[in-house]
Amino acid sequence: MPQLNPNPWFFIMLTSWITYSMIIQPKLLSFISMNPPSNKMHTTPASTPWTWPWT
Repeated sequence: MPQLNPNPWFFIMLTSWITYSMIIQPKLLSFISMNPPSNKMHTTPASTPWTWPWT
């Protein structure tokens, strides 16, 4: 069964991960985000308690 032979598949996997790590990943990380995170203060909305009709 050729699926159990790791000789060609390990090399293909290793080459693809090296390609991703060295070429594709730095190109993706160099993009500037169009919506940078802001330092807004988190505000909790004021809510009124619910009045239940059966109490």
